[in-house]
Amino acid sequence: MGHAGMADAAVRYLRSVRGTSAAPRRVEALPRPELRCVGADERAPVDPAEFRRVLGNFATGVTVVTAPCADGPAGFACQSFSSLSLDPPLVAFMVGRTSTTWPRIAHAGVFCVNVLGSRQGELCRGFAVSGGDKFAGVAHDAAPVSGSPRLAGALAWIDCAVHAVHTGGDHLIVVGRVTALGTTGTDDAPLLFHRGRFL
Repeated sequence: MGHAGMADAAVRYLRSVRGTSAAPRRVEALPRPELRCVGADERAPVDPAEFRRVLGNFATGVTVVTAPCADGPAGFACQSFSSLSLDPPLVAFMVGRTSTTWPRIAHAGVFCVNVLGSRQGELCRGFAVSGGDKFAGVAHDAAPVSGSPRLAGALAWIDCAVHAVHTGGDHLIVVGRVTALGTTGTDDAPLLFHRGRFL
């Protein structure tokens, strides 16, 4: 079912549960879950290698998340990026809790998501490693609101402020409020990651 079909189904459902009342039915938000670590006795018996192998069948887009920092720009490759909300405009990405780049981005309080094109695999690999000057020789300019690096040749950029951070096992779920965005007009396919390699 496409987006239009899902929207039609949602409208039909809402009309059916609304009944004859003219007032729209109010939907209550669920209570916020308690944030805590997962106990050892709660861990599912799933082998990490098998988990990675099976989930690797899901192809994802590839981005580089960047931020302006006092000690120089920060950035890391990220394939767990997604749009989240239209109103307000929110996006989200996941980052490992052991990341050494994330604390720098968190301290900046802003970031830019650079959506990579199919010819930017090497650029992505450069941002996937720890340490070193990841921006050496990388052309970029400043995003209009945050000043975060916008990488040359990226298909699109999304300028954000950190909106919320949630725990998610060994990762953090970072929600960003979009302050500006755009495309670069680059006529290229997106860079995809599937089964451990770029497509």
